[in-house]
Amino acid sequence: MRAMSKPRTVLSSRRDFLVTTSAAAAAACAGPSFQPHVAGSDRIRVALVGCGGRGGGAAANALSVQGEQVELWAAADVFAGKPEATVDALEEQFGARAAVPKERQFVGFDGYKQAMDSLRPGDIVILTTPPAFRWVHYAYAIEKDLNVFMEKPVTVDGPSAKRMLALNEKAKAKGLKVGVGLMSRHNFGMQELKKRIEDGELGEILMLRGYRMHGPAAFFRSLKKPDGISDLMYQIQRFHSFLWASGGNFSDFNIHIIDHLCWMKGAWPAWAQGIGGRHYREGKEGVYVDQNLDSYGIEYVFDDGTRLFFDGRTIDGCKHMYASYAHGTKGVAVVSAHDDCGLPSAIYKGQRMEAANLAWQSQVKKEDENPYQNEWNVLIKAVRDGLEHNEVDHGVRTSLITAMGRMAAHTGQVVTPQQMLDEGMEFAPDVDKLTMDSPAPLLADANGRYPVPMPGQKGMREY
Repeated sequence: MRAMSKPRTVLSSRRDFLVTTSAAAAAACAGPSFQPHVAGSDRIRVALVGCGGRGGGAAANALSVQGEQVELWAAADVFAGKPEATVDALEEQFGARAAVPKERQFVGFDGYKQAMDSLRPGDIVILTTPPAFRWVHYAYAIEKDLNVFMEKPVTVDGPSAKRMLALNEKAKAKGLKVGVGLMSRHNFGMQELKKRIEDGELGEILMLRGYRMHGPAAFFRSLKKPDGISDLMYQIQRFHSFLWASGGNFSDFNIHIIDHLCWMKGAWPAWAQGIGGRHYREGKEGVYVDQNLDSYGIEYVFDDGTRLFFDGRTIDGCKHMYASYAHGTKGVAVVSAHDDCGLPSAIYKGQRMEAANLAWQSQVKKEDENPYQNEWNVLIKAVRDGLEHNEVDHGVRTSLITAMGRMAAHTGQVVTPQQMLDEGMEFAPDVDKLTMDSPAPLLADANGRYPVPMPGQKGMREY
């Protein structure tokens, strides 16, 4: 096999990662820090922006923090009926603390502003819309001095990653507390595994590998847009199908495994290459018009030559594989036993994962097993006690590294993080200007089909 030449590498440090952000943004962050606080009440108010399943789940986690007084204060979404449905479901579970009146349920592209305007400085806003809108909503939250929980990915392309990093400097200067929904890092079993790897129990890491292979899920596939809904609203509704809205299924589905394997390694890949295929363009339902590939194989390469191999597949009838592993000179570790970050983590002597070789297995208390809840416990404590807590920089980096693998597969090129930042296309540069009457950032052809990745044909463009 022909040896590949090593591409130029960057981003070896946070300084490198931020070098392409504007000097003006840094200047805007200078000066004394501002420490917002919740005034006049023991209760922390929460506004939910994005009332889908993940939004409702995050709100439930916020309301479930033990020993704290948290109330859902406002809800917003671009689709009529969704705030009401989410509030009703949460009220059934949490009673009066989730009873948001109709006048604080907002619908439309400016609903996020109305929801945040109803809060006090130091309250919390949950940002769980499709990630294309993350920087827009984060900018307003910073302006309103609000603490934030945002879902992953926090960016879907290089240019918006630079924008998020610049915004986050402003958030840090104000002392805002920001959690990012990369919950693997709040998995207690993985936290102990990380410490054991740092202490040398696995030896030198030689290779990491992760798999997310199962049938079609969420909005992975989409048919031609039906009548009665605009292109824009159809694409937002089925955001996993469209790169501008979510980074596609690759970014939205696979980010957790890529994140926690980089965490175990203690480094970020210097470059990536990848392949992908679109095997099923038509099914019993009709012709699929989304932008997703059905399978991906990505090789991430670290500066020391270590490889992280990730395989993703979204096809019915194939073997289910959904777990992650780290191989070292002394043995192999199960990082996630199942799903995105499933317990238990474990270390085996040698390279065969057999019961006789088990050297350690995580033991986590029942009340600490849910990393979705753990991340909220940490955020609320930081807000209440004035502790430093901001996960956005690593959230941006993880989002960028994930998108780097996606871009490598979609273009057929070797891609570095700096190329993502400098040469990657911005999918929806005017997303902050969208209204109900706006055209969609992605346009269908005369047959209702959207452009798909064509490796080798469009240079560094993904479509």
